[in-house]
Order: sequence, then C-alpha cells, then structure tokens
Amino acid sequence: MSEPTAVGDKIDGTRVMWMRGGTSKGGYFLAQDLPSDTAERDGLLLRIMGSPDPRQIDGMGGANPLTSKVAVVKPSEREGVDVDYLFLQVFVDKPIVTDGQNCGNILAGVGPFAIERGLIAARDGVTDVRIFMENTGQVATASVQTPNGVVDYAGSARIDGVPGTAAPMPIVFEDTAGSTCGALLPTGNAVDTVNAVEVTMIDNGMPCVILDAADFGITGTESPSELEANETLRSRLEDIRLAVGPMMNLGDVAAKSVPKMTLVSPAQNGGAISTRSFIPHRCHDAIGVLAAVSVASACLLPEGPAARYAQIAGGDEKSMSVEHPTGEFTVVAKLDPNGDLLSAGVLRTARKLVDGLVF
Repeated sequence: MSEPTAVGDKIDGTRVMWMRGGTSKGGYFLAQDLPSDTAERDGLLLRIMGSPDPRQIDGMGGANPLTSKVAVVKPSEREGVDVDYLFLQVFVDKPIVTDGQNCGNILAGVGPFAIERGLIAARDGVTDVRIFMENTGQVATASVQTPNGVVDYAGSARIDGVPGTAAPMPIVFEDTAGSTCGALLPTGNAVDTVNAVEVTMIDNGMPCVILDAADFGITGTESPSELEANETLRSRLEDIRLAVGPMMNLGDVAAKSVPKMTLVSPAQNGGAISTRSFIPHRCHDAIGVLAAVSVASACLLPEGPAARYAQIAGGDEKSMSVEHPTGEFTVVAKLDPNGDLLSAGVLRTARKLVDGLVF
C-alpha cells in the first residue's frame, strides 16, 4: 500500500482501515496518522465523513449514526494492556465530533485492526487483545481468531443485525459499572420519577435511561420507522433525556449522544426482555453492545421498568437475551456470591472492508 504523499506542506490522504464492527461501521485510524490538535482532528473527520449533511454525500459516512463512527488506536503504556482505543461519534447532520460515549460495536474491530497494523503480535490460533477504552477508563479483552498468526474474518458466527456469518469474537468487559456517570445507578435509586414517568437511570458501560413502553401508549413492538414518525413520543423522550442529564452527572446533554433512551416491554421470542432504543434521536435497528449490557444489568435490579418484565433463569451465571427490532443480543453476566455483577461478556464479529487512504 502506498504511503500518503506530500503536496506542498499538506499531506494528501490519511491512512485508514474501514471496518464493520458488530452492527456498526466506521473508520479505524492509528493515532499517529491523525492531527494531534483536537480541533484540527475533528475538522478532518467531519470532512472525511461528509458531515454536516443528512446524506453525507461528500464523504464516507452512510447517513446514519451507526455508520458515522471512528476508532483511534495506539499502543498502550498501561501495564497489562495492549492498545488504547478512543471512540469518536461523528454526527451526521451537525458539525459535531464527540468522545462523550463508548462504542462496544466499533470496539469489535479494534483487536483485528491492532494486529493488522502490527501493534501487537498475533499468536497461532486465538490472540487475546487487552484494550483500554479511553472514553470510560475501562478494559475489555477481545479474542481474535488468528490461525497461523493471521487475522481470519471468516467463520460461522452469526449476530442479529448483520447478514451472513463471520469469525466469532468474544469480548469480556471488566469494571464497567459507572464508567461515565460515576456509579451504576447515578442517583442511587433503581427507580426515579421524571416528568411523571418512572425510569431507571443506569450506566454499566453505556449511560441509559430505561423506560416502560406502556407508559408512552405504545406496545414496544413497533418498528423503528414507526417510532421515529411518532413526534409526540420523540418529544417526550427528549424532554426526559434533557431532564435526567444533570441527574446522571452528564450535565447539559442537548448536544451529546448520551444517555441512550431505551423503551422496554415483555419479550416476544423467548428472551429476557424486548427493547427499542433511541441513540438518542434515531431509533436503533438493533441495540448497542454496551447499551445491551446496561439493559441486562437493569433486568437484575429488584425493581424498575426492566425488572418488571425481565425473564431470567437462576444461577451465578445468567445468559440474558435482549431482544431488539432485528433479532436479539445475548449478554452473559457473572455474579459474585452477593449478587453483584463481576463481568459481562458478549459475542461480536468484525470484517475488514477497505484499507488505504481517505481524502
């Protein structure tokens, strides 16, 4: 692959690998290949994605928050960690780049990307990549398939929201409780009443507000497009989101992509619970990795909208199927003898799409 070429004092092209990570897609960059100045970096990423523009027609973005994402990766200086990963959400129709949240789907591509870029050496078989998530200060371990020391993206693993199959990539999250808000339950309560609606504010890797779909006069089985067309629903959800921002230690969230707003209802297909997630203004066709972890954690609480409907088997290891519009997402939670969450594991896949220069 050719390196970027200098044109005067300007670098013409930026090295990038475009990947699908879980049910998201975006650009993966080495930190050294992006400007060190944050404003300059964000300006470049907006141009690369084609934002702000609802179609992102002049860039690589896919006109959806799920396809307008960025991973910035570098070797880690932390003991026991291989790489540091910074997630950036590039807004579609606004000139905003934010690091105010993590992304567990884009995380799925970090391990393969780090190996392909030579940041860590691959083992023959499976290579565990320890990843420090800069947005939240937590660590995740991704197990990447590397037969003969080479990343293999092909396999038989299937995840809902992605067509076909790919190599399995288990990811285990450690110590994610309160990663952004400072506590699993930022208010100290399993249930709070906001704008006359009972909610659970929770952060186990992703700040989420869990709400009962029935409280909004809907079943929770509606399609994302139907929910997006419901202006009354969207207005009520945004009013609650703005109100809970300070309560969750997030401050003014008007221009932020967190918290996510998740409507829950009884499972329809044998799972633990059914969800419809706003991220925060578009209704997700599936559910984010860390949002699913937070929802599953809410299911384990003694009360609240999620606990009201959750169907969970006994035992210290609980496999919880979180249903969403295009299928389900299974979260495996391990509890200690006191019933506190020790770790949460998920299965993701990733695929390399393009490796080259972006302009």
